[in-house]
Amino acid sequence: MSEATALAASAASPDPAEGLRAVRALRRLLERLEEIQVENARTQGWSWQAIADELEVSRQAVHQKYNRKRR
Repeated sequence: MSEATALAASAASPDPAEGLRAVRALRRLLERLEEIQVENARTQGWSWQAIADELEVSRQAVHQKYNRKRR
C-alpha cells in the first residue's frame, strides 16, 4: 500500500485524532506534489496563466505562491 493510500484510509478513521493527523499529512503531500508539477510546467515553458488554468486559480495566486521559490 502506498503512503498516499494509507493516509487516505487513515483520514476515514472514526478516531478524530488519527483522521486529522492523516488530513494534515495529506495536505503536506498535496502541497509538495503541486510544487513539483508547477516547477515541471515552468521548466517546460508553461506560462503562469496556463498553470493557473489547470489548477483553477488566478494567475496572480499561482505566481505569488511559486515564483519566489524559483529565485
